[in-house]
Amino acid sequence: MCSPPSWAAGLRTGEPGGLCPALAAVFLHMGRHECYFINGTEKVMSVQRYIYNRETYVVFESDVGVHVGFTSYEERFAREINSDPKWMVEQRTAVDWYCRGNYEVIRPFTVARRGERGAERVPSGPALPVTLEPLDP
Repeated sequence: MCSPPSWAAGLRTGEPGGLCPALAAVFLHMGRHECYFINGTEKVMSVQRYIYNRETYVVFESDVGVHVGFTSYEERFAREINSDPKWMVEQRTAVDWYCRGNYEVIRPFTVARRGERGAERVPSGPALPVTLEPLDP
């Protein structure tokens, strides 16, 4: 494996050449769970995404209630997941035990912080002309 300084520099600068060759063939498999709150907890939607190599291959939305794939292979995988009744009950109730259960925990960091930066929202309009001048040393 590569030592952290040799590949971390490339990650910081965004240069693909700086990536460790040993990690170049590593594929990413992950799940992402998102909760969308509308009007507090009155309307809550749970979205779970299954991602492989930066591409979403199966999505579960609580409003739809089933896993959905995008290609024929992914649809077959989604049907297989949907056929497990215990798993589907857990997925369908995630709105309550995951999203609503964590609402009070994340509320201070989201809802309560609106407008905290001190600047009022200004309606967007045409850009003002700006001239850049060099700074005096």
